[in-house]
Amino acid sequence: MTATALVAAAESLQPAVTPALSDLGATAMQLGFGEGLRQFLGPDALVSVAVEGLAKSAIYVMIASGLTLIFGLMGVLNFAHGSLTMIGAYLAGLVMVTLVGSATGAWTRLALFFVALVAVFAALALLGGVMEVGLIRQLYDRPPIYQILLTFGLTLVLEEIVRIVVLFYGLQPISEWRAALGTRPAILSAEQSIGPLSVRGLALFEIALGAATVLGIWAFLTRTRYGLYIRAGSEDAEMAEALGIDVRRVFTVVFALGAGVAGAAGALLMWDPVWGANVPLAAETLLPAFVVVIIGGLGTFRGTVAGALIVGMADATTTWWFQNVVVTWTWLPEITVFLILVGMLIVKPQGLFGVEEVGGH
Repeated sequence: MTATALVAAAESLQPAVTPALSDLGATAMQLGFGEGLRQFLGPDALVSVAVEGLAKSAIYVMIASGLTLIFGLMGVLNFAHGSLTMIGAYLAGLVMVTLVGSATGAWTRLALFFVALVAVFAALALLGGVMEVGLIRQLYDRPPIYQILLTFGLTLVLEEIVRIVVLFYGLQPISEWRAALGTRPAILSAEQSIGPLSVRGLALFEIALGAATVLGIWAFLTRTRYGLYIRAGSEDAEMAEALGIDVRRVFTVVFALGAGVAGAAGALLMWDPVWGANVPLAAETLLPAFVVVIIGGLGTFRGTVAGALIVGMADATTTWWFQNVVVTWTWLPEITVFLILVGMLIVKPQGLFGVEEVGGH
């Protein structure tokens, strides 16, 4: 088939989704790149993009942190990570829907959210510990493909269990859980003023929670004795075990911690209208988590933070540009993120802060 025939076939299959390059040029000329650039460099747009980028980065770093912790020490690519995030969103929604009433004030709702956050973290950490002891521990001496197949099978099982439960209670598993989304306080739904500028209250809340997550994990890894054990095990598990460190217990704690962080990320996404509590959230969060850790470097926490910042800011910038200037191809921000991933794999395959070999066992 010739190139002309391929283009014609593609346009006939997706006439409303994939416009021709000439349509893109016409749209750009109609709106004006110069005017769009002038608006983008204005203080309103720059602050808006910066805040939205930091909010997206906070979400990405919360989603990817648990994946990085598990791979950094154990060398396990946990494909069930997205399912844990999805379960966390539903559990947090259950707590909020149960405790929040129509007369509950905004500050009380915020306090109840942190109660839900702690409950979700504890529940998912327990689930993660059980998964590591009962299933994953049996495969440490096997090739990595066994762990990949196991965790991929786990995500299928967990998704179907949640789908069955959600359908049993008469909820729609594909769309977001509206009742849980409705527990969000008005202070986070409204725009908040920063001098002459206004930003989303939820974006500021996401930035604060993401920063707290980064600081908490950093303090745990660098300022606690157990963090020292984790770092020692990730460098040389055999030597750490020879020095008296129970590496198997460290593995369990790390997997539980990673699962708990994934659940906490789901609790935050439960309030975000872009994500929401739904069954497809498992796949929707797993993909950006892998992109972030690959860009930053597999198994390095500071690389995950750097990767999340790059992906979040690129996502926010291209989203603004293509929504305000080139309104036809609004799906291009996703393509931009993957172009960054491809460029990183070509230029520096190990990522920004990655090393050639990770995983202590």
